[in-house]
Amino acid sequence: MTKDTGISIELAQTNSLVPYARNARTHSDAQVAQIAASIKEFGWTNPILIDGDNGVIAGHGRLLAAQKLGMDEVPVIQLGGLSEVKKRAYILADNRIAINSGWDAEMLGLELQDLGEDIDMTLAGFSTEEIDSLLEDGWSSDLDSIEGTEANLDGLREKIVLKLDGTFVEEVTNMIRSYCDEHAINVEFS
Repeated sequence: MTKDTGISIELAQTNSLVPYARNARTHSDAQVAQIAASIKEFGWTNPILIDGDNGVIAGHGRLLAAQKLGMDEVPVIQLGGLSEVKKRAYILADNRIAINSGWDAEMLGLELQDLGEDIDMTLAGFSTEEIDSLLEDGWSSDLDSIEGTEANLDGLREKIVLKLDGTFVEEVTNMIRSYCDEHAINVEFS
């Protein structure tokens, strides 16, 4: 038995959709081209989320890709019941939560190896340089260090060295670990 969620996918005119003027997420021309290539290869798999006034809540990159492809209509889901505050918060959450995920390097390696001969893996968003780098490193590299991933802030890593006397080491370590867990930051203690 399926539950009726009241959500339905509709078609909307591409030129009637209004991007959120304060959208903090950016989409480079290269990324829009990747999204367009994905839509061409796999079809439209993820509707644009809009408010009751055709304002885009989520899917700004998909809308840009649809425009690049010359599409007149795109699938949308209406989320007209959100308050203005919830709508604005969801715009941020939709983008940020995806960035907080990670990669299982071993599983990624298996998938890319198995699919690599059957399909152009750049359609999955990986550059040929990233794929080559992963293949050369035998899938043991830290994916966050690959240039261009969101999690590494353009390939930069920071290292903080703290020297503490023995009195507060455990308390400071626990505070740092708690902060890092709360903010999805990887931390190593040596």
